[in-house]
Amino acid sequence: MSAEPLSLALLVLLLGAIALDLLIGDPRGLPHPVVAMGRLIGALERRWNHGAPRARRLRGFLLTGCVVVSVFTVTWVVLAGLAWLHPWLGLAGELLLLASALAIKGLRDAAMAVAMPLVRGDLDAARRAVAMIVGRDTAALDEAGITRATVETVAENTVDGITAPLFWALLGGAPLALAYRAVNTLDSMVGYRNERYADFGYASAKLDDLANWVPARLTALAMWLAAHLIPGARTNVALAGTWRDAPGHPSPNAGWPEAMMAHLLGVQLGGTNTYAGKVSERVRMGEPHEPLAVVHIEAAVRHMHGAWGVFFLLLAGLTMAWRAWA
Repeated sequence: MSAEPLSLALLVLLLGAIALDLLIGDPRGLPHPVVAMGRLIGALERRWNHGAPRARRLRGFLLTGCVVVSVFTVTWVVLAGLAWLHPWLGLAGELLLLASALAIKGLRDAAMAVAMPLVRGDLDAARRAVAMIVGRDTAALDEAGITRATVETVAENTVDGITAPLFWALLGGAPLALAYRAVNTLDSMVGYRNERYADFGYASAKLDDLANWVPARLTALAMWLAAHLIPGARTNVALAGTWRDAPGHPSPNAGWPEAMMAHLLGVQLGGTNTYAGKVSERVRMGEPHEPLAVVHIEAAVRHMHGAWGVFFLLLAGLTMAWRAWA
């Protein structure tokens, strides 16, 4: 069964999960909970996403509730069953499920898969690699555009794939961490503001906004704190700049890590994106002290690691304070 929330035992499990994710990531060929979530969401979306806007919105609420509650319940029951067989099995199961909720190695590898062909000057390979991690059109991107897309993805997914799962895991172990990943997967699949999903994905998008509100802002702070140990980081204006720029982002949360990353790197993120041929203008964040180049992808990965490291220390401090107060 899941370890007690805000406990030292859960902190140790989280540390083990981080180490496991850094070591092996998500090995191909092995079943992954997020893949199962995606299949469930896809099946329900095909069955329920039709009819009048009001009906679609109501069924969208039903979809969100069914998926999140199901993931939490199944995870809890599996862990309870393993713990009933043997306490060590329960701990091992929790460790593996917590690791599956994280994407530290996966995010780093995806970013470097873009950086390596850029270093060689192979723009076509870099465009194919970045197309795997962003939704925008990539066929015409130059080095600066490829770099911007990658840096923005690293910044945003530092929250979605690392710090937010850690945050919710500390509050509710693997069941709540995987429930968060279900929320995040719902948003990535149906949380779009287009004709097909504007109503059906409304509940999923709003719940994702709520689930990421605190982690996104804590991540920006953690990224800034960690940057004091990273050579070349522009920490002096990053807090004020992030506070100014982040609210202009279309997402209530993604702007915080993206704006912080922009200011720390001394580059400008945001601007013109194209999605399926349609131009979308995004708020510009940061100041263009340096032209975007492949070196900024590597720097973004360093800031990503610094952010989750300090974020974990903040969670450890929260746990200690809670235990002292309780």
